[in-house]
Amino acid sequence: MPHVEPRLPRGMRDIPPQQMILRQYVMGVIEKTFKAYGFEPLETPAVELRSVLMGKYGEDAERLIYDVSHVGGKEELALRYDLTVPLTRFIAMNPGLRLPFKRYQIAPVWRAERPAKGRYRQFYQCDADIVGTASMLADAEIITLIHDVLSRLGFTNYTIFINHRQLLAALGEYAGVQGEQAGALYRSIDKLDKIGEEGVRQEMLAGGVPAEAADRLLSLLRMEGTNAELLADMRRRLEGLPAAEKGLKELEELIQYLHEFGVPEERYQLAFSMVRGLSYYTGPIYETIVQEPKIGSITGGGRYDELIGLFTGRSLPVTGTTVGIERIIDVIEELGMYPPSLGRTTAQLLVTIFDESTRPASIQLCQEMRRQDIHVELSFEVGKIGSQIRYASQKGIPFVAILGPDEVQAGKVTLRDLDRAEQVTVSRNEVVPLLRQWLAERQHTSAVSEGQ
Repeated sequence: MPHVEPRLPRGMRDIPPQQMILRQYVMGVIEKTFKAYGFEPLETPAVELRSVLMGKYGEDAERLIYDVSHVGGKEELALRYDLTVPLTRFIAMNPGLRLPFKRYQIAPVWRAERPAKGRYRQFYQCDADIVGTASMLADAEIITLIHDVLSRLGFTNYTIFINHRQLLAALGEYAGVQGEQAGALYRSIDKLDKIGEEGVRQEMLAGGVPAEAADRLLSLLRMEGTNAELLADMRRRLEGLPAAEKGLKELEELIQYLHEFGVPEERYQLAFSMVRGLSYYTGPIYETIVQEPKIGSITGGGRYDELIGLFTGRSLPVTGTTVGIERIIDVIEELGMYPPSLGRTTAQLLVTIFDESTRPASIQLCQEMRRQDIHVELSFEVGKIGSQIRYASQKGIPFVAILGPDEVQAGKVTLRDLDRAEQVTVSRNEVVPLLRQWLAERQHTSAVSEGQ
């Protein structure tokens, strides 16, 4: 048999068990929060018709779409780039849905982009979207949802930046540019945090934006103040521009609703230089940045009222967000935010096998515990109890059950708590209550530790 080198495709990765435990925890928190807001689960296929995906994201993004095919296939297929376009295709195919329709989906997507820290070619997205209402209450609820997800995961040092696509159009009009020059303007100002004001100015000039227009625009982007002050100042400067009026009115509503939802104002900030690259956004847009580490946005989204119309010929308002679980996990690991309540393994109890004569009793205990929803691993080693206990300790299993001949004859079990180096012998009917007590104490200790 020829030798095959075991390696992964570039940008792909294996996720070992301990990392999967953290991943499942994070996904569980996100899914629980989605459900708390009344979002319902939806699943769409990993493969879509290529015609469904193309023409929705913009030329740069669509270069990253993976084409897939099979021998004899008659359809042009592609791996999904995100979960948004599949959602809009689903909505278009199901016109009888009761609106507003609130859905969430947690699933992998694929992009053939250059791998980097927090960026992979296969990764999970966690999306929540509201279909069928133009109310800014929906946008405010999405931003509040983002705040709640991050707060429940223990994030404290982040900002949700908010802008409006109509305001971006008004900025171009204010600066006196349109067409290709406007596109160059938007691409440049989106880099303000990366290359600075002078870098943006030079890039706009290189893109054909007149110097006077560039300077007029940069004067707007220099504005500072509270969200209310920024809106008032922008309204004064852009007076008379219809696009500005719509954008400012909706942002004013959005800020008011966020206050009513109880989102602390230090958690969100108007950012008139934020663009978000996908071409389908039509209204408020938002993304979340953590101060440390410098990893890019960890959530992103906005309103895209025209995307469903590409399938149906009729606009339908939609707003939503994606929570970037890959980057969130990278931040949790880098900042040591791994919850102490999460073990290094899923098993809570190792049941040892003392010798061949006690094996049936050990197996029986395993099954009893599993029926009581206690996560049990059975040792496959017979004898050498010390070796079995070391295995449990090395793997991070907190408790061990020992059934020697004396325990089996007396109808008892010896339970050992490896963290506290304590053990006690109890009757079989006391095993479950004692384990539940130990697990509750362990959970409480972890919760106190996490709260410090």
